[in-house]
Amino acid sequence: MKKIFKNILAISAVLSMLFTGCKNELDLSPVSSLSDASYWQTADQFDAFVNGVYTRFRSHNANFMYLGELRSDIFGTDPGSTSTFTGEATQGLERMWLQTLDADNSGVSGFGGFYTNINQINLLINKLGTTSVLSDAKKKNYLGMAYGLRAFYYFQLYRSWGKTIIQLEPTTTVDVSNLAKAASSEAEVMALIKSDIEQSNTNFGSDYTFNAKNKKGFWSKSATLMLKAEVYLWTAHRSGGTADATTAKTALTDIQTNAGLNLINNYADVFAVANKDNNEMIFASKNKLDEATLGFIGNFVPQTGLIVNFYDSLANRKFDVTTDNYGGLLRAPTKIASYRKFSNLDLRKNLSIQAAYSRNTAGAYTIAGAFLKKYLGEQNGGNRVYTNDFPVYRYADLLLLLAEAKVMLGESPATELNLVRARAYGANYNAATLGYPNQLVDSDANEAILKERFLEFVGEGKRWYDLRRMGDNYVYEFTTLTTASAYKLLWPIDRSTLTNNRALTQNPGYPAF
Repeated sequence: MKKIFKNILAISAVLSMLFTGCKNELDLSPVSSLSDASYWQTADQFDAFVNGVYTRFRSHNANFMYLGELRSDIFGTDPGSTSTFTGEATQGLERMWLQTLDADNSGVSGFGGFYTNINQINLLINKLGTTSVLSDAKKKNYLGMAYGLRAFYYFQLYRSWGKTIIQLEPTTTVDVSNLAKAASSEAEVMALIKSDIEQSNTNFGSDYTFNAKNKKGFWSKSATLMLKAEVYLWTAHRSGGTADATTAKTALTDIQTNAGLNLINNYADVFAVANKDNNEMIFASKNKLDEATLGFIGNFVPQTGLIVNFYDSLANRKFDVTTDNYGGLLRAPTKIASYRKFSNLDLRKNLSIQAAYSRNTAGAYTIAGAFLKKYLGEQNGGNRVYTNDFPVYRYADLLLLLAEAKVMLGESPATELNLVRARAYGANYNAATLGYPNQLVDSDANEAILKERFLEFVGEGKRWYDLRRMGDNYVYEFTTLTTASAYKLLWPIDRSTLTNNRALTQNPGYPAF
């Protein structure tokens, strides 16, 4: 891609358009009209622009993670402590799991920065509608990606802030007045999401293939169908009922029939750097050595110099600098309670989470805390580099969403739940005791699905959204949020955003701006 830029682009504004964020996260003006007019002349330029969209998508991984998981019941300091078990400060992240967010401490600001890429996508859709330099097949493929990605972004906004600004036209000139735009209703935002999903699906047509070069790192028809299932299950749990649950089930079985995906045997291999684009992955945000890393991981793993004071009881060893060079600043520890939710027979337990222990002079271990282990990265020159891809959709997600749809339709979720459980327990799996419906939690199918999703997707930005999707009563059951503060189901809009856009109003319940 650098070669393309070197040979084709001489205008720094275009480079800014492709790869840098705007000064304000709601600034919808990435490129001057002059540079825009000189672009879009060749297929290579379209390809470079599309790559830039995915580069920007990758820059949002941290906010996808925070919005999807930090307000749930997975991470946080353990009872009786206001700092992590290593002594590191949580630096305000605790406001998310303690549900103490407000306009000045919003957890995620500027709507996650998502509008910077929404505008790029709008520009891409606009240019694809008029270009003659691409083949019809390539144009439709890019339109399938663009509408799918835009729907994905708006679904993040919808689930987090409810009402949000709908911006469908690209902005190619600096015009501050564009920021003064009110939020559309939740119904209008949902209608846009569903419309974009259908536009994406139509453009992909019968093409279920993954991108030949970028593979699971580019949006595909299967990604669109996964998003469709998620969206329609969200509405099914509200007013959509069995009709929307049927739509979700149809989308998921469509993928099963046509995309050639399946669970891979070893859970650890799903996330391994050496096994990217595996047959379970549907869509992932890509990272690569000397190019990009999993940016948020530093908040979820400890400093190397501090973890060496603790022990790995399973390996009966003290952590050491060479092996355990995590190099983080542990702001969001995994709760000991989260670690203990796993059965000791569940292989995911110690693959997803690392427990840390203190040891007394008699050699007895006492658990001190835990941290995320799912993304181990790779060793490079004595340093751990987090080059794992960040999974957005994978086949295990398909199975558990399908189980959810089946329950809503009065069908048994046993097939899907037991496929996930059998892989999770490996040689320890005994259908008579561990298979559905034989575990204690299985007396309530929804609770069983929620627990399985918890165990399967730790660290993948799913849990808060799972609880919200299946019903707000589950938020109150599993998190620190109570019915007395139900307005906090939505995130607050930060003060800077409200200042820059006076047409916006704060979400109900939070102090008015």
